[in-house]
Amino acid sequence: MSHTSARPRSALTIAGSDSGGGAGIQADLKTFAAHGVHGLSAIAALTAQHTRGVTAVHAPPVAFLRAQIDACFDDFDVCGVKIGMLATAEIVEAVAAALALHPDVPVVLDPVMIATSGAKLLDDDALGALRERLIPRAHVLTPNLPEAELLLGRRIAAGADADVALAALRALGAQGVLLKGGHLDEGDEVIDRYADAATAFAHRAPRLDIDGHGTGCTLSSAIAARLALGDEAAAACRAGIDYVHRAMRDAYRPGRSAVSVLGHLGPIAS
Repeated sequence: MSHTSARPRSALTIAGSDSGGGAGIQADLKTFAAHGVHGLSAIAALTAQHTRGVTAVHAPPVAFLRAQIDACFDDFDVCGVKIGMLATAEIVEAVAAALALHPDVPVVLDPVMIATSGAKLLDDDALGALRERLIPRAHVLTPNLPEAELLLGRRIAAGADADVALAALRALGAQGVLLKGGHLDEGDEVIDRYADAATAFAHRAPRLDIDGHGTGCTLSSAIAARLALGDEAAAACRAGIDYVHRAMRDAYRPGRSAVSVLGHLGPIAS
C-alpha cells in the first residue's frame, strides 16, 4: 500500500454501535484515536444498551452497510480493518464481498458469536458464512474460549486443550490466531495464546478483578490500529493485549451497575 504525507493512515471498524459507549463502534473509535490513527466506521447493527444489558437491536439494510464500507475505501487511506458482530449470513456475505475488492488491507476478525449470558448470537447459516467467507480473509482471528468452542465444536477446559485448539483454529484459514484466555481458569494469570506460520507465544498477565465491558472489541481494534501503523501481526497482538490491560487498570463505572468501561485515555476524574 502507498501512503502520502497528506493523508494519515486510517483504520475501519465494521461492527455494531453501543449506545452506552463502552463497546462496539464507540470502543473501537476511542482505541483508534488513542493509537493515533484516523477512525472510520461502518455500522452493521444499532443497539440500545447500557451497562446493565441490551434493550433493542436494529440492523440497517445490507445495501446501506455496503455503501458505508465503500465510502470509506473511496476517500481514505484504509490501512487496517476490524470486524465485530455481524448478525446474519447476508451481512457476512456483504462484508466479505466489499473486502474482496481490497485484498492487501489487513483484517482483524473478532468473531462475536456468544453473548455474556451464553446465548448464541449467530444462526447456523451466519456461522457457516463466517467460517467460509471471512475467517480465511483474516490477518488475525481473535476468539474467546466460548467462541472458539463454537467454531471447533469441542470443549476447551484446560490449558492443554487451549494449545490444541489454537492449532485447530489456525487450520480454519486465518493467517494468525489470538486465542483469548480470559474465560479459562489458569490461576491468577490470564494466558492469551498466539500463533501464525512463523511465530507463536503465550502472553501472561495478572488477572484483574474488574468486570470490564468492551474488552474484546478494544483488543481487536487495538490490533487493527497497530497493523495500520505497520506492525507485524505478532507484535500488534502483544501491543494490543498490553493496551487492553492498561485500559482495564484505568476503567471506571459511568452507569448504575458494577460493570466498568475501559479507560482509553487514562483515569476519569470523579
